[in-house]
Amino acid sequence: MGASLIDEPLDAEPDRPTSKGQGRRAMQAVSCVIRPERLEAVKDALATLDGVGGMTVADVRGFGRQKGQVEHYRGGEYTIRFIPKVRIDLVVPAEAVGEVMAAVQRAAHTGQVGDGKLFVMEVRQALRIRTGERGAEVL
Repeated sequence: MGASLIDEPLDAEPDRPTSKGQGRRAMQAVSCVIRPERLEAVKDALATLDGVGGMTVADVRGFGRQKGQVEHYRGGEYTIRFIPKVRIDLVVPAEAVGEVMAAVQRAAHTGQVGDGKLFVMEVRQALRIRTGERGAEVL
């Protein structure tokens, strides 16, 4: 087995100094579920913010309070239980979360049921696979 690029355990606390004496900055994961037609507006809004170095976008399906939607096709009525949505995932420094939330809300808002949701979670650790960098440096 080859030598590992990682010189610290993966479960090291992110906000505590490492064995090299460097402090770690807090990171937050932001996951947004929005209407597909609002993706470009949200992407453009996030691209203007400092601290947003990238994002992952996935096509997803689901339902919330609206419990699906009724469609009419060739005279028949069909209930679509899982509505197409887009999920955007990004990890940002904790101090950028407020700006990210505000930008997503402004860009994704239509005022209709089904505009989406945004969730923020703590990220304890991050690792850039190519270089072995850890913590906020990978952002």
